[in-house]
Amino acid sequence: MCFVANPFDKHLKSLTVGSKEFHYYNLSALGSKYDKLPYSIRVLLESAVRNCDNFQVKEQDVQNILNWEQNQSVEGGIEVPFKPARVILQDFTGVPAVVDFAAMRDAVKELGGDPEKINPNCPADLVIDHSVQVDFARSSNALKKNEDLEFERNQERFTFLKWGAKAFDNMLIVPPGSGIVHQVNLEYLARVVFTGKDKPILYPDTVVGTDSHTTMINGLGVLGWGVGGIEAEAVMLGQSISMLLPQVVGYRLHGSLGQYVTSTDLVLTITKHLRQLGVVGKFVEFYGPGVAALSIADRATIANMCPEYGATVGFFPVDEHSLNYLRQTSRSEEQIKLIEAYLKATNQLRNYTSEENEPIFSQSVSLDLSTVVSSVSGPKRPNDRVSVSEMKADFQACLSNKIGFKGFGITENKMNTQAKFMFNSVQYTIKHGSVIIAAITSCTNTSNPSVMLGAGLLAKNAVAAGLTVAPYIKTSLSPGSGVVTYYLQESKVIDALTQLGFDIVGYGCMTCIGNSGGIDENIVNAIEQNDLVCCGVLSGNRNFEGRIHPNTRANYLASPLLVIAYAIAGTVDIDFEREPLGKRPDGKPVFLRDIWPTRKEIQVVEQQHVIPAMFQQVYSRIQLGSSSWQALNAPSGKLYPWSESSTYIKKPPFFDGMTKDLPPSVRISGARVLLFLGDSVTTDHISPAGSIGRNSPAARYLAQNGLTPREFNSYGSRRGNDAVMARGTFANIRIVNKFMSKAGPKTLYLPTNEEMDVFDCAERYKASQTPLIIIAGKDYGSGSSRDWAAKGPYLLGVRAVIAESFERIHRSNLVGMGIIPLQFLPNETAETLGLTGKEDYTIELPNEMKPGQHIKISTNAGKDFNVILRFDTEVDLLFYKHGGILNYMIRKIVA
Repeated sequence: MCFVANPFDKHLKSLTVGSKEFHYYNLSALGSKYDKLPYSIRVLLESAVRNCDNFQVKEQDVQNILNWEQNQSVEGGIEVPFKPARVILQDFTGVPAVVDFAAMRDAVKELGGDPEKINPNCPADLVIDHSVQVDFARSSNALKKNEDLEFERNQERFTFLKWGAKAFDNMLIVPPGSGIVHQVNLEYLARVVFTGKDKPILYPDTVVGTDSHTTMINGLGVLGWGVGGIEAEAVMLGQSISMLLPQVVGYRLHGSLGQYVTSTDLVLTITKHLRQLGVVGKFVEFYGPGVAALSIADRATIANMCPEYGATVGFFPVDEHSLNYLRQTSRSEEQIKLIEAYLKATNQLRNYTSEENEPIFSQSVSLDLSTVVSSVSGPKRPNDRVSVSEMKADFQACLSNKIGFKGFGITENKMNTQAKFMFNSVQYTIKHGSVIIAAITSCTNTSNPSVMLGAGLLAKNAVAAGLTVAPYIKTSLSPGSGVVTYYLQESKVIDALTQLGFDIVGYGCMTCIGNSGGIDENIVNAIEQNDLVCCGVLSGNRNFEGRIHPNTRANYLASPLLVIAYAIAGTVDIDFEREPLGKRPDGKPVFLRDIWPTRKEIQVVEQQHVIPAMFQQVYSRIQLGSSSWQALNAPSGKLYPWSESSTYIKKPPFFDGMTKDLPPSVRISGARVLLFLGDSVTTDHISPAGSIGRNSPAARYLAQNGLTPREFNSYGSRRGNDAVMARGTFANIRIVNKFMSKAGPKTLYLPTNEEMDVFDCAERYKASQTPLIIIAGKDYGSGSSRDWAAKGPYLLGVRAVIAESFERIHRSNLVGMGIIPLQFLPNETAETLGLTGKEDYTIELPNEMKPGQHIKISTNAGKDFNVILRFDTEVDLLFYKHGGILNYMIRKIVA
C-alpha cells in the first residue's frame, strides 16, 4: 500500500506563540469559500486537509467539503471521511470495546500477525462512571456504602480495565468515583486545540465517543458526537469515519432568559422545537447575540441533549467566553494563549455579538430567549415538553389518554385510586402522580453551577420555611465531578440539601441511566396491586419507559430546582401557581414562588464560589483513584489471560473461525421474524442496561454459574460477557412485540406458535439454521449509542432489520456487525403492505450491491415488496462483505 505526501503541505504556515514556533494548515489559502462555511464544517475541512493521503482521505474529499454550499443538498448525499483527534468512552461501552481489542489481538495472532498492532492510534480516554448505583440514599454514609458495593460488584471489570490501561498505548483510564464522562471531558480532558505528536502542527480538538451524549463537548467548541462502540474501535485503530456531508441548521438565539428561568427550561424548549423541525442527520450550529449571554455550562447543557432533538451535533464555536471557561477550569495560560492564537489565525474564533460576515447555513431558525418558560418533559420522552403552569392538566390528561407516549389508559373508575402502605412504621398514602424517585443527577445539569447552586439556594429557602420531603421518596444527589461538591460546600448550601434528603450518593450517571437502585417493597406492592402511575422526577436527559425504574411509569425531566420542588410537593399532580408546596410551622402556606431564587441571586453566589483552585485541586489527583482502585492487582502481558469461570469478562465469539479471505456471501432465504415491533424502539428496549430480572434467561445462566440474585448486578455491568448479553437482548419488560397480547420480553416461535423468551426462541431457530429478521416502525434504535443493541441481535442470528426509519448511530452499529438495515419505501409500512410478521421472508440481495438501492423482498404468502438498502456509503458495503467492521480491521492488519 503506497501513501503519497500530503498535497496540502504547501499551505502549512508558521505561528509563533511565546517563544515556540508551531505550524498549521492555512485554510483561507483554499479560496474565499472557506470564510463562508459554517464553523462546524471548517473543522471537518481542516481534518480532511491535514489527513489527506489520497487513500483514506482524497483531494476530492477536500474539494467536496470546501464546496459544502453546493454539495450539502445533493440528493442521496455526498460521502466524506472524518478522522477525529481522539476517542472517549465510558465503562458500560468501554469494557466491551477493550474486550473486543483483547479478542482482536488473539485473532491477529492466530492469523499469523503481530497482536500489538491492535492498539489505539489516537488518545482514548475511558471514564468509569456507569457502574455505581443508588443502593443507599438519604444518609450521610450513602456515598461510601454505594462506592464500596460498586467495587464489590465490579472488581473483576475494574481489574480488566486496569489491565487494559497497561496493555494498550494511548489509553487513559479515569477511575470510578471521579465523575461523569462528559463532565470530566468538559472540565478536564478537552484540549480545544491539539499539538501534533510527531511535529508541532496545530489542529482542532475533535472527538467521537461511545455514548450518545458525547455531544455535550460541542458547548465548548469541540466538535464531537456519539458513535457505536464498534465504529469507535475502528477510529482507535486509525480508520476514518465515513459520513454524509451534513446540512447545517443555523439556530439564532436572541434576547435574554427571564429571572426565574433556568438553562434546563431552555434546553427542553430547544429540544421540542428542533424535534418538530426535523434535524436528524444534520448539524445544528448556534449563533446570534443571545449565545453571548449564555455561560459555557448553559451551552454544554444544550449541546448535551443533542441526541434528544435528533441532530448529529449542536455546535457552539469557540469565543471569548470559551477561553474564560478554560481559565476558570484551571487550564494553563500557555495553552489558552496557544488556542486563541490558532483559532484567530484560522478564522475559527467566534464573536457572537457581531452579525457581520455570518456563514451560510442550509436553513436558519431562531428563538427569543425571553419566551422560554419554566418547563419539564415527559412522561415518556425527552422531547415532550410541558410548561410547569400546564403540568397538572397535562398529567391528568395523560392518565386517561389511550396508551402511548402521552397516555396510560387508566379507566374512569380507577382515576382516583389510592393505596396505603407502611414505611418505617408509619402509614402513608400514594396515588396517581405520587413522586417515588427524585434525583438530581446527570451531566446534563450537574455540570452547570447555575442550576446546582440554584437548587441549593431553593433548598436553603425551603428548609428555612419549614418544608420537608416525605421519607419514603427516594431522593439523591449524584454530582458529575468533585468540583460540584466543592462549591456546594463552600457556598454553604449542602446542609440544606441533605436536610431535604438530597445526600450525595455517588459520582456517576446513576439514576439517569437506570441505576436508581431498589425502592421499598411495600411501595412496590402498593403500586403494582393498585395499578398506580407513580413518578420519577430527575435532572437527566432520558426518560424512556422502563429506563429509570420499573415502578415509575411516568418520568419527568426537570431542572434540579424543580426536582426538589416536586419532591417537597410529593406529586406531579400540582399547580404551583395555585397550590402551596406546604405550610410553615405557623400554618401559613408556602408557594414555590416564595422560595425560588432569581438568576441574579444565583450568579452572585456562582461568581464567589466557582473558582479555578477547585478544578485544580480535584483534577490534579483524578488519575490516582481511591484506595480500593489502587489496591487492584491487574495481570500483566499484552494478551489477556481469559478465565473460563468468569461471568463478567469472556472472550467473545465474533472472530471464531475467521480466515484471511473474505467469507462467501450467503443468501437470506426462508427467514422468520423474531420480533414484530412498532415505532420508537430504543436501544434500551433492544439491550437494556438496568437490573437483570430474576426469571430471565440471563438470570438462569448466572444462577447455573453459582450466582445468587444479589450478585447478578446489571446488564450494563456485564457487557464484557457475551453469554449474558445475548440472553439479555430484547429483555426489556416494557418492549411491545405485536406477536404478544401484552408488553414484555416474549415472542412466538412461529412454526409451533409457542410463547417463549426471546433468547430461547432464537436458540430454537438457530438449531434449525433458520435465518432471522426484525420488523419495526419509525426511529428503530433511538436512544443511547449502544453497540450491544447490534451485537446482541447478531448473536441471536438476526441477519436483517426492516424498519420505517433508523436512528443514525444504531444503523451504523448494525452495519458494523454485518446486519443489513433495510427501510420501507416512503408511505409504506408493514401495516400498509398487509404484513403479519408470520410469513417466511426471502431477501433478494444482488451480487453487486450499491448504497441506497432498492431490493426485493418476497414472502411465502405472495406479498412481495421493495425496500431501500440502508448501506449509505461504499464503506458500509465493504464492512458488510467482511462480516463487520472489526473483521475488516483484522484482515487489514494481517494482509
